[in-house]
Amino acid sequence: MNRTAALYALISAALFGISTPAAKALVGAIDPIVLAGLLYCGAGIGVAMLRRVGLAFQAPANREQSLRRQDIPWLAGAIAAGGIAGPILLMTGLARTDAAAASLLLTLEGAATALMAWFIFHENFNRRVALGMALLVAGAAVLAWSGTPTLASIVGPVAIIGACIMWALDNNLTRKVSLADPLQIVELKGLIAGPVSVVIGLWAGGSLPAVSNALLAGIVGFLGYGVSLALFVVALRHLGAARTGAYFSTAPFLGAVVAVFALGDPVTVQLLAAGGLMGLGVWLHLTERHEHEHIHQPMTHAHSHVHDEHHEHQHSSEDPPAEPHTHSHEHGWLKHTHPHMPDMHHQHRH
Repeated sequence: MNRTAALYALISAALFGISTPAAKALVGAIDPIVLAGLLYCGAGIGVAMLRRVGLAFQAPANREQSLRRQDIPWLAGAIAAGGIAGPILLMTGLARTDAAAASLLLTLEGAATALMAWFIFHENFNRRVALGMALLVAGAAVLAWSGTPTLASIVGPVAIIGACIMWALDNNLTRKVSLADPLQIVELKGLIAGPVSVVIGLWAGGSLPAVSNALLAGIVGFLGYGVSLALFVVALRHLGAARTGAYFSTAPFLGAVVAVFALGDPVTVQLLAAGGLMGLGVWLHLTERHEHEHIHQPMTHAHSHVHDEHHEHQHSSEDPPAEPHTHSHEHGWLKHTHPHMPDMHHQHRH
C-alpha cells in the first residue's frame, strides 16, 4: 500500500469535508447553481496562480508532464460529467428532496465510483477491498441519517443519484489522465466548469452575489475544490479510482470531526458509530497486500519518475540526468512479482 497516496486522499477528503459547511453557509446569500460555479471558479483561478508560481521556481526537468492531445477527450468527459452535469443534477435534486433523503443518497458516490472502476474500467479488487468499501459507505450513511427520509417525488432522488453517477464517471475518467500535471488538470476543470455553471445559474434565474460573498466562495473553492482535487488526482495516479474514492468517502466524517473541535458541535453516538465503521474500512484498505506474478506490456508515456524496477530505460543526451525527472520513456515487456496497487503501471487483468 502506498501510504503517502492514501494520506493525500484522506487530506483531500478532509479539505472537501471542511468546505461543505462553509459552502452551506453561503447558500442563503448566493443562488445554489451560481455558487457551484463560483466554487469551481475559485478552484481554477487559485490553482492557476499556484501553478504559475511553481513553474517559475521549478527546473524544466522536474516539472510534471503537461496534458497531451490524447488526454483531452478523457478530461473533456470528466469536466462535462463532474464539473457541469453533476452540480446541476444535484441542485435540481436538492430542490425536490428532503434533506435526510438527499444526505443518504449522496453517499452513493463512493459506491458508484468503485462499481464503475471494477466492472467498467476493470480495476482489480478482492473481498477485503469490497468489504472496506462497504464499511465506508455504511459509515457515511449512518452519519447522514437524520430521521426517516420521505420521497414525496421520484424526480429529486433520481436527479441526486444521477449526480452521484456523474461524479463517479468524473473520478474514473480523471484517473485516465492522472499522470499529467495535477494542477493543470484542476486549473482546466475549474476555469471551464466554473464559468459554464455560473452562466447556467444566471440563465435559470439566479443573480450575481455581492463581491465579498463571491470572494468567500472563491476562497472556499480554492481549498475545498482546488487543492483537494489536486491531491485527489495524485492519489488516483497511485491507487486507482475505487480505492481513492473509498478514502474520499470519509469526507463527511472528517468535516464533522472538525466541526466538533472548531465549532463545539456535540460528539454523538451517530458520529462515533460512523467513525468506527469508517475507521475499520480505512484499516482494511491500508493493510491490503496485493501480490502476484503479473506482466507489463510494452508502452510509451511521460511522467515524473525515478529509476526503479519499472523504469530501467536508456537515456539520450537530451534527457535530464537528475532524479526525479520527466521525459517520454518506453517500458519494455516485463514479468515479475511484487506487491502493487492498480496504479498507472499496473492495469493488467486478473
